[in-house]
Amino acid sequence: MYQLFTILDYALLIFSYGLIVYIFMSWFPGARESAFGSFLTKICEPYLEPFRKIIPPLGMIDLSPIVAIMVLHLARYGLYELFSMLLF
Repeated sequence: MYQLFTILDYALLIFSYGLIVYIFMSWFPGARESAFGSFLTKICEPYLEPFRKIIPPLGMIDLSPIVAIMVLHLARYGLYELFSMLLF
């Protein structure tokens, strides 16, 4: 049980770091067209799409990735709480 929790926790952590890298790649022209950029696009865009439908961009600023990262962190904390309830 602990190993499953650890795998899920690391998966969510790595995915949130991947989202941060994906967001920073938008600042560099041509970065998303690289092999690594297209890999991150395939992984991150399906997760970001529902947030972009709900939260419209404010001019040139897209706040949906910030909300998406906060949701991932809330999921991690929820996972911590669930795991602690199952243990005790």
